[in-house]
This record gives sequence, structure tokens and C-alpha cells, in this order.
Amino acid sequence: MIGSILNRRRMLRILGLTGVGFLSACLGNRSLLGESGVASEPTVNTNNSTPEQPPVEFSTTTETFETVTVNVRGEIIERRQGSAEVVSEDLGNGIALEMVYIPGGTFTMGAPESEEESLEFERPQREVTIEPFSMGKYAITQQQWRQVANLPKLQRDLDPDPSRFKGDDRPVESVSWYDAVEFCARLSVATGTNYVLPSEAQWEYACRAGTTTPFHFGATITTDLVNYHGNYTYANAPEGEHRGETTLVSSFPPNDFGLYDMHGNVREWCADPGYESYEGAPPDGRVWDNKHNDNRYQNYPDSLSSLLNNESSRILRGGSWNFDPLFCRSAVRYLNRNPALTSDELGFRVASAPRTL
Repeated sequence: MIGSILNRRRMLRILGLTGVGFLSACLGNRSLLGESGVASEPTVNTNNSTPEQPPVEFSTTTETFETVTVNVRGEIIERRQGSAEVVSEDLGNGIALEMVYIPGGTFTMGAPESEEESLEFERPQREVTIEPFSMGKYAITQQQWRQVANLPKLQRDLDPDPSRFKGDDRPVESVSWYDAVEFCARLSVATGTNYVLPSEAQWEYACRAGTTTPFHFGATITTDLVNYHGNYTYANAPEGEHRGETTLVSSFPPNDFGLYDMHGNVREWCADPGYESYEGAPPDGRVWDNKHNDNRYQNYPDSLSSLLNNESSRILRGGSWNFDPLFCRSAVRYLNRNPALTSDELGFRVASAPRTL
């Protein structure tokens, strides 16, 4: 039973996890901002048409990195060199959006009962097949957010500077699910590439990067590898640092796909409504929404009104700077989150179909 393995503080946080409150895209030739780096006069898009934009610049590179594996004590037992294909799209003003190619595959989603401190709504485990897609190397940063927030409004105002913890290369936080959807829609219109929030299944597949352990680093994590509340521990790892704030998005090693901060820094919005188990979930990794045609999650500009007027609770994934490591595991789900919720622990990253040159 949960109560037998968790203290009162952790029990309260678990209750918080369930409290109230794909992608098809084509290569487009669009740019966000003109030479001056200033967006045109904001207008409200009432017919969901895509305005003409000048050509966008992007580049594809192979990036190399080192990632690690730890044992139950948090000691590094292996170091590996990895590589990833990254598309960098110029957002203007020297700001780029880096998208990592995620190869398709089949994985086991959820946590086994044997996983320490796992929870019932992380089950039943199931096989899910994921088509190739691209995902943000990092959570959206404050400078990326600001650049897109200054683009013409589609249907929802965006605060260019919502974050509590300031820094261009820190993740944007204090943004709602609705804010993230408007951001993706503006970015899609401006670039011609279909940017969306990842499905919950895509998010976990990308986080695990081929691993089956509680964390993509292995049996546990330490604050040398992840920004979380270091006063608390998982498995036999030692206590660490509690930084009390977000960190730069490139501060810690990535996973084997080349993605950063999947276990901490900020929790991340996914597209899916919240369900309290995986019973009946689709096996193909698409957004799980039984009440509506899933097509509206494939093209945000065309379905923006429907999305912004939908009050269904939404899923959050990943840990944060203020969470103990139990809640940073690959399988952890935060259910029934009000899509209007904002917090200095909440951010997001974007997904898209992989670009072809």
C-alpha cells in the first residue's frame, strides 16, 4: 500500500498528483521575425488562415554528448558517448529552437509493481509503438518564449516574461497548458512546421530513451545529474543540494536520445487529458482523448479555438527543482491538472514530425 511506503509529506504530494486542478507536418519555408527582429502589429486570427512569411533558415547537425549510468547509490558506473541529429531553426535575434530526432520504436510504458515507490496510476504496463518524431532538446527557454510571445496573437494573449526565476537560458515557467497551446500555434504559423505538445506516450518514450529503469540514468539520480529537491533521496543515493530554483537548461548530462532535464528542473505539459490508469489507452502513442477526434491535436492553428475552450484536465510529466526524486521517475504522471494552472514548477517542450531536407 502507498501509505506503508511513504511518509505523510509524500502522501500529500501523491494526492496532489491526482488533484483538481501526431503528428503530421511538412517542411515549410516561413520565418518568425524580419530583419529588425520585431514582430508585426499583433492581430487576431479569426479564420485560422496562415499568413505569408519570408523564408526561414534552419540547419541540421549531428551533435555528440556524454551520458552516464548510475547504480543504486548514485555512483557513476558507466560513461557513454552518444550522438543525435538536431535541427536548429532560427527564431530571429540569434535565438534558435533545437529539435532532436527521436527514432521510432516499441517500448513498455508505465512502472512495474516491483519499482520502488511506484503508484497504481502508472499501470497497467503496456506496449506502445511510437512513430519517429522530433522533440525539443530542452524545455522551452525564456528567450524562446519571449520571441514567440511577441509574434501576432492568434486567440490568446501571452505574457512575454511570466517566469519567477529569470534567465534567458532557464526554462520558461509559470505558463498554463492554454498558454503552451497558443505558443505552439503561433510557432507553427510562423515557421510552417507543425509544432505541438507531445503526447504522454511520446514524452515517456523520449524520456526513457531505451531504458527500463526508474530513471534514464539508472536505478536512481543525484543532484549532480538532475535539479530536484536534494534533501530527499531515492534508493540508496545520498542527499544532495536543494537549489531552490530552476537552472540553465544545459546544466546536466542528457539521456541517450540527447534530451536534457527530463527528470527535473520543471514539470512539463503534455497534450493528453488525464486518465487515472492506462486501461483502454491507445497502443500507438497518439494523444488519448476519447471525447474528440484526435486530429485536432495534430494541427493547433486549425483547431485552436476548440483546444482553448476545452476544460479537460491535462497531464504533466517529469520532475521539478522542488520535487523529491520519487516524483522525478520516468513513469510518474501528474493527473487532473487544470489547463489554466500556472506555477513556477511548470514548463513545457514542443514536438513535431521529423523534418526532411
